[in-house]
Amino acid sequence: MTLKIKPVRTERNRTKRERLKMWGKIVAVAIIVFLGIASRQSNASEEIDVEKDVYLFLHGRTDLREKVINSLVTYGFSREKITMATSEKVGNVGDYMAMLWKPPEPDHIKIQKITQVEKTEPEKIKGLWRGVAREDIDTILLE
Repeated sequence: MTLKIKPVRTERNRTKRERLKMWGKIVAVAIIVFLGIASRQSNASEEIDVEKDVYLFLHGRTDLREKVINSLVTYGFSREKITMATSEKVGNVGDYMAMLWKPPEPDHIKIQKITQVEKTEPEKIKGLWRGVAREDIDTILLE
């Protein structure tokens, strides 16, 4: 008669295995989140109507103008359709707004789609843009 001896599982071995499982789950979740973000950005880029105008708000940071325009072109906007926003002229429904956010030290570009334009009296800071409703589309990090 032979006896089978089972290896004794020490608490230390069990803890290593549990830690390895935990790290595996963390890595899996990180990959899923990364793929979700990448998918969301590629979907947002596909939905852009390149025939629409893009109004650029720099909030006084003219030193970042070329960097922002290059980022918007890389994102999918047409360079010819990007114009500097002014307080006297607003866009149309379906056009886009791209603004450096958050002033005075922006770290990303906020992309918005104009959903409604109402006639309004100009306001001191916003001008005619006061009557423009918009929805957030995406953000582009400034690097």
